[in-house]
Parts: sequence; structure tokens; C-alpha cells
Amino acid sequence: MIRLACSILALALATGHLFAADPVEFRVGAFQFSRPAGWKWIVPSSSMRKAQLEVPGENNEKADITFFHFGPGQGGSIDANVERWFSQFPGGRTSRSETSEGRTVIYFVQAQGTFQSGMPGGPTTPLEAYALQGAILQDAQSGDVFVKMTGPEALVQMAAPLFVNMVNQAAASRGEAP
Repeated sequence: MIRLACSILALALATGHLFAADPVEFRVGAFQFSRPAGWKWIVPSSSMRKAQLEVPGENNEKADITFFHFGPGQGGSIDANVERWFSQFPGGRTSRSETSEGRTVIYFVQAQGTFQSGMPGGPTTPLEAYALQGAILQDAQSGDVFVKMTGPEALVQMAAPLFVNMVNQAAASRGEAP
């Protein structure tokens, strides 16, 4: 019996699934997010990322969604983040809008073109026909939350309504108990 339990534990550790199912709901900063059906939970690839999702597409395509929260007064201004995201699509099509949900101001951004994938200031890989759907949920008390989806343009456009809905629902959840 102990040998079986040890084997199950070893398998759980090796696959990253230690007895708990991948979360459908998760908190980032003051906001409660709900993962859309069909989107995969990914263990964050960096300690800076508070959550990470993946939208599966056809032919092994995928769009990555990353969530960042640095705390009150951290992470840079709204404008600086939007400009940094747009700079990853030099010469691309970009747009920005502002809305509110409950008491939260949300900045939505979109970009399409050649995505310069990579860490800021480091080497980049150009990925043609890519898109970005981003959102910044403003929260002066606990700090802004930055959500960014990048991937093949058709896949990002297909997933954009679910992304916007997920962000709007999270904004409406602000202040609710976890």
C-alpha cells in the first residue's frame, strides 16, 4: 500500500498535478478570474507571472495568456505598458480603448502584425501574422493587473470575445471575498 502511494505521489510530482485539478477560478491581485472552458491552465513559466493560460488552436497553434501583478504603485504606468506592448509590433496595427466595469477602469489594447517575441531589451524572434489582446485592470489600492494574450492572429481574434468577457467578469468581482 505504501509503495502504491509513493508511486502515485511520484507520478503527480513528475506531471505537475499534485492531487489538485487545474484551477478554473483564480485570483490575481484584487480580481477573481474564471478560466474559459477549453482554455488550459499552465504552470507559470516565470515568478513574475501570477497566472498563465493557453488557448489551443488548430495545427498545434496556441495563444498564451499571461497575468502580472506587482503590487500598489508597481509595474509602471498604464501608458508605459501600452507603449511597450505596442512596440512589440513595430509598424503593426494598434488600437486602445478605455471602459469601466463596476468600480474598475479597464484599458483594452489590440495589436496585429509581426510580433517581436522575447524579453524586453533582449533578443527577439519575429513572428508574422500575430496579434495581441491585452487588458489592464486599474486598482490603486492593491495594484494594477496586466493581462496579455499573444498568438496567431486568427486564433487571438477568435478568442478575443472570451478574453474580454473573462476580464469584465473579473473587474466586476473586485472586492468580493476569495
